[in-house]
Amino acid sequence: MATNTRFLELDALRGFAVMGILLMNIVGFSMPEMAYINPAVFGGTDLPDSIAWVLSYLFIDGKMRGLFTFLFGASLILICERADAKGESPASTHFSRMIWLMIFGLAHYFFIWWGDILFLYAVIGCGAYFMRNWAVDKLIRWAVILYFSGFIAYAGFTGSLFYLQSMAEAAGAGSAMDIEFQETMAEIAPSAIAIGQDVSLHLSSYGELFRYKITELWFGPLGMIFQNGLETLPFMMFGMALYKNGFLTGEWEAHRYQRMARLTLIIGIVPLVLIGVLVVANDFEAILTLNAVMAWSMPSRLLMTNGYLALLILLIKRFANHALMHRVAAAGRVAFSNYLGTSIIMAFIFYGWGLGLYGSVGRAELYLFVFSAWGMMLLWSRPWLMRFKYGPLEWLWRSLAKRQVQPMRIAN
Repeated sequence: MATNTRFLELDALRGFAVMGILLMNIVGFSMPEMAYINPAVFGGTDLPDSIAWVLSYLFIDGKMRGLFTFLFGASLILICERADAKGESPASTHFSRMIWLMIFGLAHYFFIWWGDILFLYAVIGCGAYFMRNWAVDKLIRWAVILYFSGFIAYAGFTGSLFYLQSMAEAAGAGSAMDIEFQETMAEIAPSAIAIGQDVSLHLSSYGELFRYKITELWFGPLGMIFQNGLETLPFMMFGMALYKNGFLTGEWEAHRYQRMARLTLIIGIVPLVLIGVLVVANDFEAILTLNAVMAWSMPSRLLMTNGYLALLILLIKRFANHALMHRVAAAGRVAFSNYLGTSIIMAFIFYGWGLGLYGSVGRAELYLFVFSAWGMMLLWSRPWLMRFKYGPLEWLWRSLAKRQVQPMRIAN
């Protein structure tokens, strides 16, 4: 495989992923954190908002992050291959990139938005590097083992809340067990007072938000590793395997992609529909909804991420010569700039140091902001790449990692 070749499939997949990840992040920008999991916490459960939550749960939640993570794993191998072909050290190239990605991630977390994934990817990517030479079957086998180990751990942790609830009820109000249960519930179903404090904080000054992160949320980036590590590493491993076997670069025959999409999407969606019906029928009961989102959806998340990849590759191959597909691919080539750029824009729209819309826009209406951001990504990315070799943040990252200013403008 030529290491200096650009693959339309990889670029366009990355474009779809960076656009899709805003679909799942938009609630995190505009509402208290637990509202992402449970609309009853904040935002309301009227028909439009409930429909928005259900559609997100079925088709978006975790799957867009899955796409992004698979592609990160594929890019890890591709970048190491290109470094080796140039006579450079793959290890030096990779770890320099990861160190700077950690720094970008910490800056993103503390200065822009709490939902950063870059630090997580950089840390997990350091471990994934040592798996890059594994055979495809070994990567897939161990990714499955790690992923379902994580599923069992997450299901055990969130499921234990049902047991805690029953023990608290048996012990009675005011008991030590009841106090422990109420403290736990305050985390997953915050009170109106706590929600009001959160909204006030995010509508306050930039300095107050920054101070709060530094003093109260400083552990956030490390906490993300413990919370998501057993999903992120397996997804990177799957991405490495699917790059190696030609799946992600469009080398499979069409009928194999069709079969993959059909099987994984159908098998994946059925349990989610049943769980979603259960959650809605129980009026978004806090413990049930937490389990549904955090743990019970994990097997479907893996299946549907694979299905989306297969479906998107078929779409990319079908419309490979269409101008819109090349705009999506351009958005993928500057995914780093688009990811951080949308964070800055959305934080400005919703936080108090900007337009101050935090907590005032309904869940369903939020997607108008997403579609507007997609339009901006598609409008600026391709014209920029017609003049420059890299996106602005890609250029900065590359220059820092190589410890040398990289040429930016395309020679005429």
